[in-house]
Amino acid sequence: MSNKGDKAIANGSGRKFSDILFIIWAGGTALLSYSLVYALRKPYTAAAFAGYEVFDMDYKVVVTVVQIIGYVISKFAGIKLISELKPQDRLRFILLSVVMAEASLILFGLMPTPYNIIGMFLNGLSLGCMWGVIFSFLEGRRVTDILVSLMGVSMVISSGTAKSVGLFVMNTLNVHEFWMPALIGAAALPLLGLTGVILNRLPQPNADDVAQRNKREPLNGIQRWALFRNFMPFLTLLFIANVALVILRDIKEDFLVNIVDVSRHSSWLFAQIDSVVTIVILAIFGLMAYIRNNLNVLTVLLVLIVISMICMTIISFGYERLQLDTVTWLLAQSLCLYLAYLTFQTIFFDRFIACFKIRGNVGFFIALNDFLGYTGTVLVLAGKEFFNPDIDWAYFYNRLAGYTGVICCIAFIFSLVYLHQRYRKEYPVLTDKKNVLIITYE
Repeated sequence: MSNKGDKAIANGSGRKFSDILFIIWAGGTALLSYSLVYALRKPYTAAAFAGYEVFDMDYKVVVTVVQIIGYVISKFAGIKLISELKPQDRLRFILLSVVMAEASLILFGLMPTPYNIIGMFLNGLSLGCMWGVIFSFLEGRRVTDILVSLMGVSMVISSGTAKSVGLFVMNTLNVHEFWMPALIGAAALPLLGLTGVILNRLPQPNADDVAQRNKREPLNGIQRWALFRNFMPFLTLLFIANVALVILRDIKEDFLVNIVDVSRHSSWLFAQIDSVVTIVILAIFGLMAYIRNNLNVLTVLLVLIVISMICMTIISFGYERLQLDTVTWLLAQSLCLYLAYLTFQTIFFDRFIACFKIRGNVGFFIALNDFLGYTGTVLVLAGKEFFNPDIDWAYFYNRLAGYTGVICCIAFIFSLVYLHQRYRKEYPVLTDKKNVLIITYE
């Protein structure tokens, strides 16, 4: 017995050590990969493009909308492409996407304004599927929660870092604002190609992974529609809330230099704040890996984001009354927003598939979710430009954040109720004790 016990302990220790190594390998590579995607996509947001217009419209708004339109088209195509993408085609997809993205940034610098906006359209078109493709290397594993948490927080830290690097390149290196994105992208391109090769060498999920998280398979059109129809009330609520979250996040990322007076702060302020938010969210998501019950994880996540949305609503609608300084306000807004947004970009749908033993993959949910959200961003920005071009960005953002918090609270509370009712229906366990019928979870 002693020998068997020692062997079991040794095997358990060896497994934990191998898991740690794999997390460092896979999670670290995924984090770096998507951070580099941001280096190809977001540095332009550090530029103000003051004095430029496109048909009497603000140039930066037009550039942002045009890039997002390309992104939306890519996301729409991604509903099919990512859902059906086979493992052997992932690396080729990544390499082609990043080369096209850098070429589009060079085009943005070369062409005269306003015609160079075509470069930003092609940039968005090139990179719209990158999240789903990188995510597909990580899903369906016992340690997926930690892996995708590492990847997910890259969204938080990379947004601020991209702005800070962009400001540094323009202010310190004196690179013109139209060429700054191409210079940063050129540095990111070879590194991103290398991380793609490393991700492609990751082993496939093993038997233990499949047992705990369900096997992940490509989905054709008929299967995608059947899956959505099966969970339509639940998914509709989530998608409506996430449209609001994506819109709010895009406006915060793309127009933060308009919302906040950056001249009064260090160019590295955004990176510093996002680093703090990153650590907090990484700790929260990392703890989810220790909860094996998928329903419990989904419940905890929904409760946490409801609380974060309540806090965001109070901070936004009480902005003038609370009189928060810029750093405190930005830190609170970022933490509340990204906790909710990243929940659905990382852990939630992976656990949802495992909870209900769904045949499919996370890419379908994320691509559909992002397509709807970015479409909403285009409509909001276009509406703003046509109906109120001289808007106060700080006031506009706080109003939008407040209403987003209200919408999300309602949607997520109803989602939580549906989730538990559906689970009771799917997996009832009936126990008769002293003639009392008790319904519990599996």
